[in-house]
Amino acid sequence: MKSDKGTISVSLVEETLALARARGLDVGPLIEAAGIAPPMLASPKGRVSPEQYGALWAGIARALDDEFFGQDSHPMRSGSFIAMTHAALGARDGAHALSRAVGFMRLILDDLRVEIDTDATRVRLVFTHREGTPLPTMFAYATYFILVYGLVCWLVGRRIPLQRARFRCAEPPAAHEYRLMFCDDMAFGQPASYVDLAPDFMSLPVVQTTRSVKPFLRDAPGSFVVKYRNPGSFAARVRKTLRALAMSAWPAADQMAASLNVAEATMRRRLKQEGHTYQSIKDDLRRDIAIAELQDTDRTIADIAQAVGFAEPSAFHRAFRKWTGMRPTDYRAARAAMHHPPRARQTVT
Repeated sequence: MKSDKGTISVSLVEETLALARARGLDVGPLIEAAGIAPPMLASPKGRVSPEQYGALWAGIARALDDEFFGQDSHPMRSGSFIAMTHAALGARDGAHALSRAVGFMRLILDDLRVEIDTDATRVRLVFTHREGTPLPTMFAYATYFILVYGLVCWLVGRRIPLQRARFRCAEPPAAHEYRLMFCDDMAFGQPASYVDLAPDFMSLPVVQTTRSVKPFLRDAPGSFVVKYRNPGSFAARVRKTLRALAMSAWPAADQMAASLNVAEATMRRRLKQEGHTYQSIKDDLRRDIAIAELQDTDRTIADIAQAVGFAEPSAFHRAFRKWTGMRPTDYRAARAAMHHPPRARQTVT
């Protein structure tokens, strides 16, 4: 089976598209170029792959000539992230890389900025915005964070654990996606906006070189949304355990709890605190594997149904519609659109 890359909610895609529409872009060609089928956007439960979201992100940034999507009064011109990457590539360690990345963003943006506040227990990125400008949205905070955090994680060669995140803005519709992106200890409507990072990365050496930068820049920064998701949650531990097993060997809830060395009631409580159940994690994992198979392979839908634990294709169709609001064939159509650019329409007689 494919590696577990996860998928991205259409609610986050819609936030991205709303910024493009607000700036007068015709988003239709951008959606098509990213291989996102219209039925995906029409379904509130729809999911897209990291590659599709990355392609959409890059397409909008190019079309606007602004890698910050018009969320600051000063545009972040196309090529800025590449320049920031090269500027930080020569850093000595994680602390130096973070300082360079934040310093670069200070040169680019006028309204949103970050101050680094460090003590022995955490590295705090404190967001401030220019007086007289609107309070940033969660998407603006997240865009800034993804650019800087994803770059520094790559430079030191590991995901930097997040301890907590606080934001002044109201809770967004895609709050669950943002918790995946940041951490579970996340709150909105707070008196200040900041993200706390575990401090160990500060002394780690920068391990990337000019050789490794080209493949990195091909997919960044859109790939960061999934690549550096929080792996420290209890749900992530359950998901990782399941991912290592064939679906036919997925354990019952009591067996899973035993493998994680906790009581079943404790597992259920901790998952509930994070907004999950054991069944919902299994369903989400089946969904993400099925989406990856539909988009990345030529296997028949019947074969994919069997691979994700359904004896009958009809049962898989019903489950897939329940998970995503769409038919499996809609996702396969998206893959076809991505790999075969549309040709001029022909009249069929």
